[in-house]
Amino acid sequence: MSCCTPEGSCSTTTAPTVAVDGTAVSTVYNVSGMTCGHCKSTLTREIGALDDVLTVDVDVAAGLVTVTTTSEPDDQRLAEVVDEAGYQLTGRAA
Repeated sequence: MSCCTPEGSCSTTTAPTVAVDGTAVSTVYNVSGMTCGHCKSTLTREIGALDDVLTVDVDVAAGLVTVTTTSEPDDQRLAEVVDEAGYQLTGRAA
């Protein structure tokens, strides 16, 4: 699974929650502790394994992770997964 779009760019949107196609929800989170491509791969894999997650876009440089889910995301569960992976979800991006 790639965290990048088919065009090869990573998401840098800062909207906290956006409805996509009327069914999916994209939410942007601030995540600290990311420094490299390995961080990006790890978070993409770990968050992407959650049941309702459709896509994960990680922007290491900006410290942002965009998660697209089938319904309103469970922020607490996402924070647990991010923390278990060795990073810190510090909240939704404003």
